[in-house]
This record gives sequence, C-alpha cells and structure tokens, in this order.
Amino acid sequence: MTPPESQQRPALGAWLALLGRELRLALRHPADSLAAVMFFVLVAALFPFGVGPEPQALARLAPGALLAAALLAALLPLDRLFGADAEDGTLDQLLLSGLGPSAVAAAKALGHWLTTGLPLMLATPIACAMLNLATEAWGVAVAVLGLAAGFLSLLGTAGAALTLGARRGGVLLPLLVLPLAIPAVIFGAAGIEAAAAGLEARPYLLLLGALLVAALPLAPLAAGAALRGE
Repeated sequence: MTPPESQQRPALGAWLALLGRELRLALRHPADSLAAVMFFVLVAALFPFGVGPEPQALARLAPGALLAAALLAALLPLDRLFGADAEDGTLDQLLLSGLGPSAVAAAKALGHWLTTGLPLMLATPIACAMLNLATEAWGVAVAVLGLAAGFLSLLGTAGAALTLGARRGGVLLPLLVLPLAIPAVIFGAAGIEAAAAGLEARPYLLLLGALLVAALPLAPLAAGAALRGE
C-alpha cells in the first residue's frame, strides 16, 4: 500500500532538511571540497611534466587522465561521509529521526555529489586545457565527469557505510570502491576520445547514465543495510 500523502510530506521535508544540513556543513567547512578540486587540478598539471609537453601525447592521455584524477579526487572526502557523524552521535540521531537508513544514505550521496562532484565539473575545463584536450570535447568531458562523479558518489556512500567503524577504513574504502568504478572510467574515457575525434559520444554518455540509474536504487539500499547493522 502507498503511504498517505500526509505521511509522505513530513518524510520528504525531513529528507530535504538532511540534505540542507549537508550543504550547510560543506559551506561552513569548505576544506574537503577545495582539497578535492586542488587535487584534481594538480594531478592534471603533473601529467605534462611526467610525459613531456608534446601536445599530441598529452591529448592522447587526456581522457583517461581526467577520469582517473577526478575519481581519485572525489574519493578524498568519502571516509568522513559517515565518520564525523558517527563520532559525535549525530548518525544515531539521524537513524532514529524517522527517515530510513537508505534515505539517510541517499541524502549523503547527493550531498557528496553537490559539494564534490559539481565543483569538479566546474574545474574540468582547466584540467582539459592543461592536458591539451581538443576544445570540441570539453563539453562532453564536463558531462562525463558529472555522470562518473554521481556514480562514484553512490558507490562511495555504500563503501563508506560498509567500512564505517572498521580499522583502517580509509585504506579499505578505495580498495572497495575503485574496482567497481572501472566501467565508468572505460565508458567515460571512450566518450571523451570519441568527441575529440569528431565522432558521436552519445552512446557512451548513455552507458554512463545507465550505470548511474542502476546504482541509484541499489547503492542507498546497500548503504542502509550496512548502517542498520552498525
């Protein structure tokens, strides 16, 4: 049975309030978002020193370098996604607030994308210029990184919940999440390469979108189950 509308509205309001709390915390303490963006830009800046300044070599490596740097940068704030709230007891209060654990995880995932994935998208043109990517592919690169970051936010939320309370959880989290993100790297890099070559990138964007849609219900459920077991 579908819950009455009078019950759905308070739940939606509580979920939006939780999302607003995540955004306010990010604005008050912007170090995590700034660190992710700086890491992304610095990694892109290091590639010309590592492979040489030849434009053709940089352009050939640019799609994979962009995806790898962005996903690694997006991982930086994930180990604190639930950890800070668990340390001060806020997580227990959230789980007792009437929202289901999956809803709490979904709000955390969206908050992570808005505070980390979105800034990475805005910084993508800077990284594209550093890597000599063809300007025709910049728009596709921004779209690819947005979709890939959303996919990683969902996977990372599930991973952060699973490793919550574990010893060396910050080390386990990348080992758990990065192998699952490989399809996003493959499809994303192929889409950027296609756009740079003047080919159609839409199929690769659709594949990335399919990954995101598949993770959208599954990752919060997995994260919620992990939080319920804490």
